[in-house]
Amino acid sequence: MFPIRDDNPTIRPAVVTYALIALNVAAWVLVEGMGTEPRLIRAVCELGMIPGELFQTVPAGTSVPVGEGVACVLGNVHTWWTPLTSMFLHGGWLHLIGNMWFLHLFGNNVEDSMGRARYFVFYILCGLIAALTQAFLSPNSAVPMVGASGAIGGVMGAYIVLYPRVQIHMLIFLFVFVTRIVVPAYWMLGYWFLMQVFSGYGSVGADRGGVAFWAHVGGFATGAILVKLFSKPALVAEHRANLQNFVRGQFRERSS
Repeated sequence: MFPIRDDNPTIRPAVVTYALIALNVAAWVLVEGMGTEPRLIRAVCELGMIPGELFQTVPAGTSVPVGEGVACVLGNVHTWWTPLTSMFLHGGWLHLIGNMWFLHLFGNNVEDSMGRARYFVFYILCGLIAALTQAFLSPNSAVPMVGASGAIGGVMGAYIVLYPRVQIHMLIFLFVFVTRIVVPAYWMLGYWFLMQVFSGYGSVGADRGGVAFWAHVGGFATGAILVKLFSKPALVAEHRANLQNFVRGQFRERSS
């Protein structure tokens, strides 16, 4: 299943959401060389979050294979900045495009309900807590972690609290057939969250590579908890009134 749009119009331009997308794309192009070697490996090794290096649970000098014939060599300092820098790096084109699409789809409405400054702080905080959730559950891992999906999970957690019944248009792939369905946000996002939880159980304490499921879980839970603190009641009320007018307009169009 893949979401393609939601029936949830915004009132103000999503300046911060698109700035965050631009930062992620800029990091991919300028820092990671659009996935070319050796820039990609160097960026992942130096700016990705490695729990064993962050917590000093893995000896300095440990060599960690991250590709064919290439490896990260762990340093001997506390890389305290990597939970932040890792949020703006990605491992490939599909990783980047998928994350940026989800941020575009759900971030604009959350930003609309928080205001720009609050939304930016909210996004960064969700990303940091998401990264640390993964690190605490796999403290001995020497594998670099990169990606914006923890922070975007926080945005999705906020969305399900703010707009649980908004209709999400989904593409469903059934072998060679593709169809479209429309489901409430709580169904789509709830299903996504449960999939991360179930998938994450098998990775607790693991020191191998793969998807950072617990970062997704941590980010989503953080967003769902903090949304009430960061959202502005007046903006939420304005957005919901605009949403109701949009839904009424759609209903009149279908009835005419």
